[in-house]
Amino acid sequence: MASALTLAERVPLEGAWSASDAAEWCRAYTKERAKNFYYAFAVLPDDQRAAIYAAYAFSGYVDDIVDELDDPNEQRRLLEDARARLHLAKAGVREGPLFSALGAALDRFAIPLEYFERLVDGVEMDLTRTRYETWPELREYCFHVASMVGLICTAIFGARGGEKAEKAATDLGIALQIVNIMRDVREDAARGRVYFPHEELARFGLTAEEILAGTYDERFVALMRHYHRRARLYYRRGRELLPLLDLRPRMCVNVLQGVYAAILGRIARRRYDVLSERVALSAAEKLALVGWLCLRAAFVRPR
Repeated sequence: MASALTLAERVPLEGAWSASDAAEWCRAYTKERAKNFYYAFAVLPDDQRAAIYAAYAFSGYVDDIVDELDDPNEQRRLLEDARARLHLAKAGVREGPLFSALGAALDRFAIPLEYFERLVDGVEMDLTRTRYETWPELREYCFHVASMVGLICTAIFGARGGEKAEKAATDLGIALQIVNIMRDVREDAARGRVYFPHEELARFGLTAEEILAGTYDERFVALMRHYHRRARLYYRRGRELLPLLDLRPRMCVNVLQGVYAAILGRIARRRYDVLSERVALSAAEKLALVGWLCLRAAFVRPR
């Protein structure tokens, strides 16, 4: 989130907040921090939308702890504090807008607390490692930081299909995280992070040091093309979630996956040059996509 305010100033953790004020705070936080998600959530019914804003705000808060702060001890302290406040919110003890709204979401929907805990576990991985050896290792990271968000959503949406819905949500989360990794190579390198595993870098004749240096050549294009194919595979599996949702949640998920699929397509059309500038869609492009993707979702036959 681009702001001159510190994380502590942006995310109040103390004080009593009314349900409406807490919900509005989470809505504004989501809109400012991640417009791709905000546009997707806008089509949901009121109660689901409020719960999703709260869940996303929690995800964004713990992510910002790792990305914005520099002191590892303070980062770990705040992540542990977030875990503690999560459990207190579940028990009915809530302060500040984030945990007040999150507590209301936990009251309204049967969201396993484990999903939030695993999300924090995934974010915490960024404190202890900046490199991965193999794709299964990276997939495990994606599972924690992205698939958990998908599973939280399916709990809020009341997805049908049990394990089938969970598997599809897991795969869709991994697809979206692959797009994030591809899009954010430059930003991650600035933080000293290389998410592409050593094993796959070596396969294409690259090193982590070259990724950090912003190397763009045929080897990098081949690596990114490989990740493009992998993202499309997980997308195909993840879209199996759509028929298992009611109409408005189905529209939300279709907007979300469709916006990220459009970003992936734009990356490919730029021949995977994500280093010269950040690849993004304009507000007008996103709004046009929202309408089209909502319409497409309406024609998906539910199961």
